[in-house]
Amino acid sequence: MPFAPVNGTEVYYEVHGKGFPVVLAHGAGGNHLSWWQQVPVFQKHYQCITFDHRGWGLTIDPQDLGPAAFVTDLVGLMDHLEAPKFFCVGQSMGGFTSLGLALAHTGRVCGLVMANTFAGMRREVWLASSDDLRADAQAIWERRRITGIKRALSKEFSSNHKTLAFLYKQIRFLNENGPNRLHSESQIARLRALERLPEASASREALGQLALPVLFVGGEHDEVMPVPLMKVASSLIPNSSVTVVPGAAHSVYFEEPEIFNHICLEFLRNCMDVTQY
Repeated sequence: MPFAPVNGTEVYYEVHGKGFPVVLAHGAGGNHLSWWQQVPVFQKHYQCITFDHRGWGLTIDPQDLGPAAFVTDLVGLMDHLEAPKFFCVGQSMGGFTSLGLALAHTGRVCGLVMANTFAGMRREVWLASSDDLRADAQAIWERRRITGIKRALSKEFSSNHKTLAFLYKQIRFLNENGPNRLHSESQIARLRALERLPEASASREALGQLALPVLFVGGEHDEVMPVPLMKVASSLIPNSSVTVVPGAAHSVYFEEPEIFNHICLEFLRNCMDVTQY
């Protein structure tokens, strides 16, 4: 199994296919296995790179740096792979890593897909939202907290695709029962706290200066990263757009893989057409 020596740890990664690199950055409920429906399709056109964030999957976090090291870890991995430029697809938490890298290392990320996420820019999105939008989002999050029902998959998907819903949980269990014994809730709390710090969160000015193409992909029923807030996020980045997938929740890549793959590949193809690498 390939591991890259990066920032005092060994980052687990996989490389599939040939061509211009596309990095797939998983969310808090996933790891490198999450992309099983993307890699076989993407690798026909690109070099696909999947990896485990430190503390997730097979990448341990010996210094307990947590999410604060995500961006430098990914930079180190891409340096290890001798990939100076690449595309990024960030799912939920992976958006924090992907956007953070694009902001900190101008020119390396040539196109960015923010899938079910505005992580890394949450502070500015909240400030830019109307009172009504904030109230609606708070009501959703409070209901999730009170009921304890925190669905990443839509209720309909879980009911109609029990085998796939089971697989989704099994992939997550690699984090919880693997070498890290991950406590997801505490790590997510660390990420939220990090995003509240001005120095660790994208500023309105920095977002406004992003020159690369950015595509936000949302799920109609996403209660973690609601579509109205994702649209606010898109409004803060000049060369960005939003695509909403009907019926899906917080995991479009898993629930609607054919649609997700088509959307992403079309976006990446357009990036290749208009940009010189």
